[in-house]
Amino acid sequence: MIRRMRSVMAMVVGIGVLGLPAVASAEEAGACFDTSAPLTVEEQRLDDSLAPGLPAVGPELVRLGGFEPVVRRFAARLCDVRTRAGAEGLTAEAGRELWRSAVDRAKGEHEWDAYDDRPLYWARLQLTSSVRQWRPRFPLSAGDRARLVRRVDWASRGVDDVRFGGVERRVLVTGFDPFQLSGTSVRRSNPAGAAALRLDGTVVQTADGPARVEAAVLPVLWGSFDEGIVERFYGGAIQQGLQPDALVTVSQGRPGRFDVERWAARWRGGFPDNNDIGVRGTVPDATGWPQPALEFIETSLPWQRMVDAGTTPFPVNYNRSFCEWPLGSTPGTGTPVCRTDEPTQGAVAAVGSGGDYLSNESMYRANRVRLGLDSPAAGGHLHTPVLRQPADPTALTDAAFEAERRAIADQVRALVSVV
Repeated sequence: MIRRMRSVMAMVVGIGVLGLPAVASAEEAGACFDTSAPLTVEEQRLDDSLAPGLPAVGPELVRLGGFEPVVRRFAARLCDVRTRAGAEGLTAEAGRELWRSAVDRAKGEHEWDAYDDRPLYWARLQLTSSVRQWRPRFPLSAGDRARLVRRVDWASRGVDDVRFGGVERRVLVTGFDPFQLSGTSVRRSNPAGAAALRLDGTVVQTADGPARVEAAVLPVLWGSFDEGIVERFYGGAIQQGLQPDALVTVSQGRPGRFDVERWAARWRGGFPDNNDIGVRGTVPDATGWPQPALEFIETSLPWQRMVDAGTTPFPVNYNRSFCEWPLGSTPGTGTPVCRTDEPTQGAVAAVGSGGDYLSNESMYRANRVRLGLDSPAAGGHLHTPVLRQPADPTALTDAAFEAERRAIADQVRALVSVV
């Protein structure tokens, strides 16, 4: 951790060449950050490398992705902030800048693979860790600091960056951050996040005419879901009168195939998130949003059309499976009953077609708020194939890894064009 903060301070010292206010000295930069302030488990992985002597994976991907200037500007300007209002404005602005930079990068062809979602993920963690360890010039409560962290985090995910225009059909899409990042898996990518970055702000051709896609990337964190990030993106667009025609949550699923999931379930299975926190039980209500208390929500995406569209290279399956706790039993105890027909009336959900993790919950929350707001939009979930890691355990990338991510992300675009 000290190594990371030293590198941040070194960047701050030299920031004047970028035309922004410079910190006068390393001593002053050091006074701006408290390296003893705790970081999250997720943020602490910024120090992880693939082998002794190799650079830390996160900062190296930020460098390769070209996002170091965004991180440097933010650190320098944070040290100059003198008011809470200034901090609120800076965190929102820096988050938006990172998101727009990532979307622009994803749409271009660069020396480092434009389909790589990882530079955005790790740059975001550099921003949030800087806020956590920032020593401001004014009193800042723990609650205010947490709100600043959330502000830069959500802004850098595209949550409030929905900009529909024209007369095209309108589609909202979310992907996810990388996850399961222990050991050499710290280099993992998530093709759902890569697809979202590639899709944001683009127009795809559908059978019903052109459709504009607006996208965001969701965190793999139970706590962020509890704070309402899914409802903020999907429900916010509906509340603002943007009238989306389709809501598509996308995540990484099973090896070798795409799945259009039939059922979303109101249950958390407890698998640990990116902060190594597991939560089990009924999906909680979203504060401030109208929502029906449904145990299962069925997809309304045109699943047959998606299956029959002939997209390649992976097969597309309509997954009807679900599990429920037996009537009269205590949910969470015993063994759930799994089937492929219809949920039993009055039964408590245990597993959706897309599982009982945050993938399932993204579908459940997006469509619960869609129904609560009485939107006519179609909604459902798409699971992508699993993206394998580079063959060499010390490599950040290789040709097969990049080709598979590209194929998955391009097929996501083809399937979104069918909804």
